[in-house]
Amino acid sequence: MSTVETAKNSQYFIDLEDKHGAHNYHPLPVVLDRGEGVFVWDVEGKKYYDFLSAYSAVNQGHSHPKIVEALVNQAKKLALTSRAFYNSNLGEYEQKITTLFGFDKVLPMNSGAEAVETAVKLARKWSYEVKGISENAAKIIVCENNFHGRTTTIVSFSNDPDANQNYGPFTPGFIKIPYNDIQALEEILTQDAQNIAAFLVEPIQGEAGVYVPDENFLKNASELCKKHNVLFIADEVQTGIARTGRLIACHHEDVQPDILILGKALSGGMYPVSAVLANNEIMNVIKPGQHGSTFGGNPIACAVAIAALDVVADEKLSQRAEELGQLFRSEIEKLIEKSDLITKVRGKGLLNAILINDTPDSSTAWNLCLQLKENGLLAKPTHGNIIRLAPPLVITEEQLLDCVRIIEKTILEFK
Repeated sequence: MSTVETAKNSQYFIDLEDKHGAHNYHPLPVVLDRGEGVFVWDVEGKKYYDFLSAYSAVNQGHSHPKIVEALVNQAKKLALTSRAFYNSNLGEYEQKITTLFGFDKVLPMNSGAEAVETAVKLARKWSYEVKGISENAAKIIVCENNFHGRTTTIVSFSNDPDANQNYGPFTPGFIKIPYNDIQALEEILTQDAQNIAAFLVEPIQGEAGVYVPDENFLKNASELCKKHNVLFIADEVQTGIARTGRLIACHHEDVQPDILILGKALSGGMYPVSAVLANNEIMNVIKPGQHGSTFGGNPIACAVAIAALDVVADEKLSQRAEELGQLFRSEIEKLIEKSDLITKVRGKGLLNAILINDTPDSSTAWNLCLQLKENGLLAKPTHGNIIRLAPPLVITEEQLLDCVRIIEKTILEFK
């Protein structure tokens, strides 16, 4: 008796996830099966430009051969030892990343949220043991509309109801100020600097809709923190590793954070790798047994991150992001003149967003993304009426202009 195999088309996989997986995401209805460079293919074989880059994790492009080779070779040799023992990859990776970013020490972790949690713990510990804040009195300043992850502590200082509703009780010790408001930061620091450990900020608020702060906001914030002996923590999980046209976005204003948080493209999207970097005065408050991770600093992660960072340097991805980002925004500005559907384009490097001329609770941006998909380009709305546009940094000028044509066609034909 023969059995008829179910045709495994896109709907089959969507239904499978819907039945067996938690409904904690609302994906675009496309089922991806393969990726190479700036392109991905669905299970039916249709080819698309990837204009999300896994939220800027795939800056080096899908399946970059150098990073794949590092992953495969190391997986065959040694995958995991835990940190109970030394391994022959970790020291070389630590030397590379600290030298590249200009810090004494790195604390390796896995996910971006883990790295943010690590930075929060590190700042608090420093504030008690070095700055001398009274026990349990330390506060950390954050910005409204932030997105730093989804752990209980991190959602405690979110003002997005989707992120924090019904997850309480929340972790205390955080003060929210408006993003890009240097006066609000100065007022808080002037009032209560003796109890403030740190200021945690995204150099560009990605998830909030690619909000770029005023020129010199980061520089002025960093100087205020130094004046008041408060740590300046830059969450560059999304903006780091060349995405905005510099190795980290803080470098646009020549700012060196006291604590730098990296993730996503640190591995080219090949493996979960994150990092917290700081100088000895801060990092040395962490002693053996006080913080760690079984997988943090594992041999595969180290090999992959070294390769991923090499690709960024070898292929001059910061420079490419800077040049192509300017081209992209200038081309979209021309499109804005032709259509009332887009009101604005903003961003730095190849982290950009277009604002759709409709309310945040409308479905216009979602429907536009569905149409972009039909036309061969994948992007996703954020906050209702904003579409984030962030291709892999390996994209060529010719490919970028092809994508502009797809976006223009979609916008001008949209009904």
